[in-house]
Amino acid sequence: MTGTAIRPPAGCSPARRAKGLNGRIMARIIGWDVGGAHLKAALVEDGQITRIWQEATPIWQGLSHLHDGLMKIINEVSERGSVDRHAVTMTGELSDIFPSRREGVEHIARIFAERLSGDISLYGGAAGFLSPGDARSHAEEIASANWHASAALAAASIEEALFIDMGSTTTDILTVADGTVRSQGATDNQRLTTGELVYQGYTRTPLMAVASRIAFAGQVVPVMNELFATMADVQRIIGVLDEADDLYPAADGQDKTIEASRRRLSRMVGLDAADATDGAWEWLAHGFAEEQLRQIHNAALLVLSREVISDDAPIVMAGTGRPVLRRLASRLDLGVVDFPDLLDCPADLRDAVCRAAPAAAIATLAAQHVG
Repeated sequence: MTGTAIRPPAGCSPARRAKGLNGRIMARIIGWDVGGAHLKAALVEDGQITRIWQEATPIWQGLSHLHDGLMKIINEVSERGSVDRHAVTMTGELSDIFPSRREGVEHIARIFAERLSGDISLYGGAAGFLSPGDARSHAEEIASANWHASAALAAASIEEALFIDMGSTTTDILTVADGTVRSQGATDNQRLTTGELVYQGYTRTPLMAVASRIAFAGQVVPVMNELFATMADVQRIIGVLDEADDLYPAADGQDKTIEASRRRLSRMVGLDAADATDGAWEWLAHGFAEEQLRQIHNAALLVLSREVISDDAPIVMAGTGRPVLRRLASRLDLGVVDFPDLLDCPADLRDAVCRAAPAAAIATLAAQHVG
């Protein structure tokens, strides 16, 4: 990582903490990341991340899941005292329960405005922090801006880097340099076309979305277009899955064991687990892991080909998919900076902060934001 320095953790200096309109330091701030599948929250107290929450909230199955997850976290927060400020970012507006993304932004903003007390702001990416009343007029900026929060925190903390956050469903890839997020796209659609958003996730991605043909037992076999298995099964079989990263039921609703994952994986090529050896299923799992890594690798090369950062800039790594990103860094021959290195957080929260990078980032950014 020659030539790249990490600045002091962004939230650790009292001088950089925000002050409210009455001039007092806003010492307790919660950052919320409202995804379509998970609700994540991070509590910052006196500049330090002190608590992370993650709840499975499948919005597409009904907004009651979001309500329940939100109230569970609020109740736990209230046991620790009042909160000075809430900062909210989201991707859940993309859920097809909403007629449009704009209506999704407005609806989610309304839910949080009605249920939270104190100072509430919405993150609008390059537009900065906005009020809930801005949800309609700034829906495009607010929609799916959580990636920008994490990257902005990285940009404020490191000279230059390739920032990658691999979550359960998607992977964000972009460059940061000179204190600026150097993205070419802003909306999901733009980011898909620029390689900055890859719909490959560490656990929830169906295997039929990873490869259409796969090597198995010395042959190339077409993959069935059925939701028989997900990448969680692959990560479990190859031995890299932390079960805390897999909050959703398996594709068949059955056990989350290696044996059950082999059974689900076998369906993808039209077989039963008993039709091949355990080793054959492990090789098949490695094949799917490789196919997913290649898609992310290709997107990273596309972003790097713009030559925005130097050849030896490191990867800032966030999300549940860090085992995948470490393999990517090795292929690209780049150094690695873990996202928690950019924040003030205790050692026992590092993994949780990686899982909830946008929530931790937006809480930290809100702690620095004046007004």
